[in-house]
Parts: sequence; structure tokens; C-alpha cells
Amino acid sequence: MLDFFGFEILYLICNFIGGTIRWIYGSIYRTIFRKPKFKYKEYVFGIENSKNHFDIFGHHFNNLIITVLFIAIIVSILS
Repeated sequence: MLDFFGFEILYLICNFIGGTIRWIYGSIYRTIFRKPKFKYKEYVFGIENSKNHFDIFGHHFNNLIITVLFIAIIVSILS
């Protein structure tokens, strides 16, 4: 049971790291090209009031992939 909670906490941390990176990139990109911006909460938890499967699970998966790539880049720079 403790292993399950440890995995969930790690997944939640990865979700916030990936969502923050996506939010920073998206804010800069959307400011440069004058597009409407999304809220930080939408980058982390998905788009509000959506019944689309991708909107619910896709954002979490993208955040996880971006976190893994970010950690890999940091490790390669430091080594």
C-alpha cells in the first residue's frame, strides 16, 4: 500500500513539473503569436468541462513525458 501512495505522489509531482513547463512554453508562444492563453490549471489538470478522453488523460500523459525529457536533459547537462 505504501508503494502505491509513493507512486501516486511521484506521478503528481511529475504532472505539476510537466504542466508548469508546458504553461511557461505555451504562455510565451501564445504571447508572441497573439493567440488566446490557457489557464495554468488547464495545463496541469486538462481542459475544464470536457468529456473528451484525450482531454482527461492526454494532458497527464504529456506532462509525464515532458517531465521525463526535462530530467533527461538536466542529467545530460550535469554529467
